[in-house]
Amino acid sequence: MTILQLLTALMPVAAVFILLVLFRFPAVRAMPVSLLVVALSAVFIWKVPLIRAAAASLEGIMIAVSILWIVFGAVLLLNTLKNSGALGVIRTGFSGITSDRRVQLIIIAWLFGSFIEGAAGFGTPAAIAAPLLLTLGFPALAAVSLALIADSSAVSFGAVGTPLIVGVDQGLRQGEAVAEPVQQALGSQTLTQFVYEVAQSAVLMDLFIGSFIPLVLVLILTKLFGENRSLREGFQIWKFALFAGVSFTLPALLVVHLLGPEFPSIIGGLVGLAVVVPAAKKGFLLPDEPWDFGKREEDEAVEEISANAVTMPLYKAWVPYIVVAVLLVLTRVNVLPLKGWLTSISVTWEDILGTGITTSFQPFYLPGTIFAAAVLFTIFYHRMRKQEVLETLKTSAHTMVGSAVALGTAVPMVRIFINSGVNDAGLASMPMELAEIVSASVGEAWPLAAPVIGALGSFISGSATFSNMMFSLFQFSVADQIQVAPQQVTALQVLGSNAGNMVCILNVVAAASVVNLVGEEGTIIRLTMIPMLLYVAMAGMLGMAAVYLF
Repeated sequence: MTILQLLTALMPVAAVFILLVLFRFPAVRAMPVSLLVVALSAVFIWKVPLIRAAAASLEGIMIAVSILWIVFGAVLLLNTLKNSGALGVIRTGFSGITSDRRVQLIIIAWLFGSFIEGAAGFGTPAAIAAPLLLTLGFPALAAVSLALIADSSAVSFGAVGTPLIVGVDQGLRQGEAVAEPVQQALGSQTLTQFVYEVAQSAVLMDLFIGSFIPLVLVLILTKLFGENRSLREGFQIWKFALFAGVSFTLPALLVVHLLGPEFPSIIGGLVGLAVVVPAAKKGFLLPDEPWDFGKREEDEAVEEISANAVTMPLYKAWVPYIVVAVLLVLTRVNVLPLKGWLTSISVTWEDILGTGITTSFQPFYLPGTIFAAAVLFTIFYHRMRKQEVLETLKTSAHTMVGSAVALGTAVPMVRIFINSGVNDAGLASMPMELAEIVSASVGEAWPLAAPVIGALGSFISGSATFSNMMFSLFQFSVADQIQVAPQQVTALQVLGSNAGNMVCILNVVAAASVVNLVGEEGTIIRLTMIPMLLYVAMAGMLGMAAVYLF
């Protein structure tokens, strides 16, 4: 590979980082420029046929439509609850649990977010948790950044285990059959059994990483958004934060061993809520003085929400969110017929422009449809007036303009990057060439680097599932070459893809849209980058210990 080709492979990462993070361009400007640069580099330097680059772009537009539907549904639900007065009631209700912002953050972003991740995945947790935090009076930047950081450990088992039972499983196949090197290494063991072992290894290592995420959240909250900019104020509840951490990770560990990879995040989130909420009410492991923000401009938005509050029982205000949670679970469980019915209707574009690239999505199965159903329910249940409904639709549609431009160009860029394996330069796809370079440079220290590859996959593709599909076979092959347990290295791929979820551009753009922070994507990535690197580093060190010491 030439230097120019290496720069081309790095371009999707470099362009996003330079334009969004360093130059602080808003995504609506940075992503169209990034798409143009990547497309031209792919065609003229990587020698990807122009027709294939065009097909990959069209594939990306279809995927972007499905993501925009999820974002619009989340925005619409938020504005519906705001205009019905429910958000003001919810905000008041949280004061009945605790007025401590640190604890509110843990309950909503970490535990409730983990439950939503287990049920739906695909960026849904941040789209729900961020506006809830905003409602409670959190600064918008804190709400979206911390919601993204919290949506990490649960990602391994998101969308009823999809990153593992689809991502890793399909990533270790070539066509319908198990890849030949994988089959040789597995021997009599089935691929399903191997995936279960990967899940067990991942959750065991994450017991020592994920359990600290709530503490990381409160430290960032008090240091960056508190009036005193103090880490000490975050450490004041370190015992409670660790208690909340293991309240999710320990049940998840048990569920993986007892039931498999489908339900750890769902059950872990529910168990965590059942344990932590009563503990918070009683002040268990909490200091006497609750922590709050100083007076800020954002308080005006909270006062506006409170002004819209109506006389409504707390349970009635929460019912729309309960409807969302119940519908997400019911439509994702394989034993019920709902999933089959909803996925049977598909929008498909096969063999785009004759290139063999095919894409599809199931509109009724997307979380956006669940949000829309909850909105319709809320309109009647909360007896909203016609003018309130029209104002909700108008505000929500206006919010989506910037998101449509950003996602409509970001996703095509990603798909050109991923589909670059067909070219006239005799090269593998760009992500695979980058992984090969890292592998050759690292050698037997590969367990340190394996999570980095997983994080890179999520950052670019926007999905832990896609990251696992792209790199699981590569991770398995490297493990075989350096003669270490492949399930351990593949588990590190899974953990890395979790970490990359914090910074992936598609999630950041989507979550920013929900809290009206379009244009601040670079700032969000700068805030989530350090926790992501910390997660990756901890996973790498645990991986080295697991592979070479035990």
